[in-house]
Amino acid sequence: MLKILLKTFLATVAVAVVYLFFAHWQIYRRITISHLKPSDNRHIYVFNDSATSSSGIVYAAIGDSLTSGVGVAAYEQSYPYLVAGKMAGSSIKVTHLNFSYPGARTSHVVNDLVGKAIEAKPDVVTLLIGTNDVHGNVSEATFIQNYEALIKRLKTQTSAKINVVSIPFIGPDSLLWPPYRFYYDYKIIRFNKDIKELAAKYKINYIDLTTPTEQYADHTGPYYAADDFHPSETGYEVWSQIIFNHLDK
Repeated sequence: MLKILLKTFLATVAVAVVYLFFAHWQIYRRITISHLKPSDNRHIYVFNDSATSSSGIVYAAIGDSLTSGVGVAAYEQSYPYLVAGKMAGSSIKVTHLNFSYPGARTSHVVNDLVGKAIEAKPDVVTLLIGTNDVHGNVSEATFIQNYEALIKRLKTQTSAKINVVSIPFIGPDSLLWPPYRFYYDYKIIRFNKDIKELAAKYKINYIDLTTPTEQYADHTGPYYAADDFHPSETGYEVWSQIIFNHLDK
């Protein structure tokens, strides 16, 4: 009897391990086989170049693939470009600079991207980073350490209005099978709590992108690009309006 129970237990464990491996593998297989690439991102975009009514605004967007515009054909459909356009309107000169690359984590921002952004002397900054920390199993302690370090640099080395954007829920249920759906969502909730607390500590603007987009996140549809992970043109437009509406500019 004991041997039968042991065999049953081991078989159950084996099935569970195989399932967890396959469920994790298929997430990144789906993303990879979609062959999505960053849009044509030349990093510098100027709106209303001939405007004379204003000295202009330098807007820097810092982040990962979500800020690079992965998921759309042209960078002009990405959320930072759309935010810059909304800031510019018809009369304000806005120089928009993008400091992002796919796969970036908070460690990459601290060690590379934030320095480049500081050198540009921005007036307005948006920071959306952390998705790859969540999926890359970065510990919460390390995430907090990195995020606080980059906020300190932006706060002390620029005079910019700093806007930190919460990590959105992304990936429908068809992509994130249990238990990964619950695990990633839990980490996102924890990391967003940390971001909000750091924003309050350093008196900078916190933009909640997570709550108003949660309604779109769980289901496949026009909100997503072909990989069911990165937003589509529709998704980025939704993001840009939320961010612009709550932007400290």
